Amino acid sequence: MYQTSVICMLIFAHRGASGVEPENTLRAIQAALDANVDGIEIDIHQVDDKLFVIHDRWLHRTTSGKGQIVQHSYEHLRSLDAGDGEVIPTLDEVLSLVAGKCTINLELKNITNINLLFKYIDEALIATKLEVKDIVLSSFNHRLLYLIHQKMPQYLLGALTASYPLEYAKFAEQLNAFSVNLDINFISENFVKDAHQRGLKVFVYTVDEIEDINAMKAIGVDGIYSNFPSRALSHIAHLNKFS
Repeated sequence: MYQTSVICMLIFAHRGASGVEPENTLRAIQAALDANVDGIEIDIHQVDDKLFVIHDRWLHRTTSGKGQIVQHSYEHLRSLDAGDGEVIPTLDEVLSLVAGKCTINLELKNITNINLLFKYIDEALIATKLEVKDIVLSSFNHRLLYLIHQKMPQYLLGALTASYPLEYAKFAEQLNAFSVNLDINFISENFVKDAHQRGLKVFVYTVDEIEDINAMKAIGVDGIYSNFPSRALSHIAHLNKFS
């Protein structure tokens, strides 16, 4: 995985630089690349035989459309305004833009055909500078992660949770995950220690406030997801200067 910040805490742009540009758009992703982030996190939905980069299964919050994304054709979805004139990107467009520049974290939302996901990734591995080591596949759907590992064990998995499990990070270890990706509301120093003892990285979302960045560094998390990656990187640089 890439790492540009000196302090060993990776900065992932959450849905691209979504605090300053329309989330999950090529503009937000380019802004994150311009900030020299360590990684970019995006969200994936499947519609028929296409993979779209969008967070919600409903269109109205982030686009000019209405209804559920799966109710519409590729042509209609591509005609929508996803913010400031941006369109809803397809996964291949994002992979082409990011390849060779930073880690890409694909959060899998509604994926019904993992072979289609593998096809998109395989094509990008052939056509671009994308490498397997720079891809993290994450999901709250742990059965999907289990199936991915059975079929393609070379891919790094991020086990998502918005809870505080009784046995800490054991669930992620059982999934053969690379990382456990945890809601900031459920993080603790004990959880971090347990995850590290199991050989797991700990990535925390969504971390925008300076006080939270400091707190995450203090308990030893490996990375954070931020809507304002430039600000997070600037603060990390400040910490490096006085460390």
